[in-house]
Amino acid sequence: MKKPVSTFILLLLCTMASYAQPRFRAVAFFTGKHDQAHISFIREAHPWFSALAAREGFVYDTTSNWDNMNDTFLLRYQVVIFLDSRPDGAAQRAAFEKYMRNGGGWLGFHFAAFALTPSQYPQNWDWYHETFLGSGSYASNTWRPTAAVLQVENNTHPATRHLPDTFRSAPNEWYRWSNNLRRNPDINILLSVHPASFPLGTGPKPHEIWRSGDYPVAWTNTKYRMLYMNMGHNDIDYEHQTKATLSYTFGNAIQSKLIADALLWLGGR
Repeated sequence: MKKPVSTFILLLLCTMASYAQPRFRAVAFFTGKHDQAHISFIREAHPWFSALAAREGFVYDTTSNWDNMNDTFLLRYQVVIFLDSRPDGAAQRAAFEKYMRNGGGWLGFHFAAFALTPSQYPQNWDWYHETFLGSGSYASNTWRPTAAVLQVENNTHPATRHLPDTFRSAPNEWYRWSNNLRRNPDINILLSVHPASFPLGTGPKPHEIWRSGDYPVAWTNTKYRMLYMNMGHNDIDYEHQTKATLSYTFGNAIQSKLIADALLWLGGR
């Protein structure tokens, strides 16, 4: 039996609507001025996320104007990404906190969680560093940027369920935090450094080489729709002053799968 013409028109309109409406809209905030390793990561991230958006049917926008961190601008987006830093203005911070409390999604990389007093990025935002991230202040880091063996601690989360139990990351500068994330009942640790990584880092300073310890790498706060991952510092040729990029965060297929699935989860998939 032939279907009525109206049925075919309805199906056609539904198909057109599915193509016209993106699955979600994401915007990446970045600064991109200070550390060449972070600048390199940003330059790598934009085309990678744009290609992912084209494949998965969402919108990826970018802005380096942190004054866009306001209620009106954020209303357009379901996910906010911090590629390399955080908002510093009081109004910007208030708008972001409101956005997250109202169910917005957030994906943060590496330096977005950095806070050290005294420094250019002091810990002067308790809600963000103590409550939202739970990590507190920066405590130390490995050097130089090296790959690590990472272990999946929660293989049922949408961001990690397609990952192997352990995998080798792209080279990165790894952070240690002042707070013990495992003591925070709101924190769900997804990835951590596997003991097979040690010694992690090459120095030259002894404290830049980790020989043991517990180091969470990616986690969520179950009270918010968020995910932080301590990745986003490419290796750079500082020694010869060329500032050439020596490694790429998105050059690692397994790690890239983590990032893609994390963003798609935050976008509502």
